[in-house]
Amino acid sequence: MGFEKCHPAVNFIYFATVIAGMIVFQHPIFLLISFVCAFAYSIKRNGWKALVFNVILIPCVVAFAFYYSSYNHFGVTVLHQNMIGNNMTLESLVYGFVLGLVIAGVLIWFSCVYSVFTTDKVVYLFGKVSPRLSLFLSIILRMVPRIKKEAKKINTAQRGIGRGANQGNVFQRLRNSIRILSMLITWTIDSLTLVSESMRSRGSSLRGRKAFSIYRFDNRDRAYVITLFTCLTLIIMGVLLKQTDILYDPRIRMNPITSMSWFFYAGYGIFCLMPLMLEVWTEYRFKKARRQL
Repeated sequence: MGFEKCHPAVNFIYFATVIAGMIVFQHPIFLLISFVCAFAYSIKRNGWKALVFNVILIPCVVAFAFYYSSYNHFGVTVLHQNMIGNNMTLESLVYGFVLGLVIAGVLIWFSCVYSVFTTDKVVYLFGKVSPRLSLFLSIILRMVPRIKKEAKKINTAQRGIGRGANQGNVFQRLRNSIRILSMLITWTIDSLTLVSESMRSRGSSLRGRKAFSIYRFDNRDRAYVITLFTCLTLIIMGVLLKQTDILYDPRIRMNPITSMSWFFYAGYGIFCLMPLMLEVWTEYRFKKARRQL
């Protein structure tokens, strides 16, 4: 039993909160905690593909920081001047790293969301509030892997006649890729039309439609929610005590790190690691039970 087996409302509350924290908190320590936890949990969920994706994001963050600092010149700590006389400052460089880390962390967290949330959970969460919204989201989530699979089929068929995306010179490859993209767009529009007509025939837009669910809020979910809100309370205390505040213009200024600050860092770390700790603990109990048989 992993985090995906928890109640959909618990999954939604957790991911909405942790992604909001990744966006709102610009303190370097809080950002690093969230990024490292997202890095580890995505590898746990998606394996080596997540590792490759996460590692690729790191040089992208560095490149974005240098790009940002080359066009934004706030701050007073000058590192050097470029060829046209603009100053590259430490403050703009650090803030570029912060923005890049935020974007990368959000992408990694969303990869975890995609691995945990299923179509049934989306329909359960939004079905009673807005049936049309839940239907739209479930169709989109279902179409993403289908589009990827159909793109491989089209490319394989085009390769049979010498028009694959990786065949020919640069211009031929570009023309072949545009042709494949056009076919894929046509197939996507046709599939969405068929799905919408099918769901309309099944009465998806009728009033009084009831949503079926197989989820039950049990003691496991209650314990998880209690732990979650305990960590959130500690984080909110840190926010009220201005432990998350930091300024990057004109100088980098933040409250000094004290012994009390480590309690807030630990609370935020536990909060970000909760899904990973749950899955590791579950696997340990499962393996222990198997050894006892």
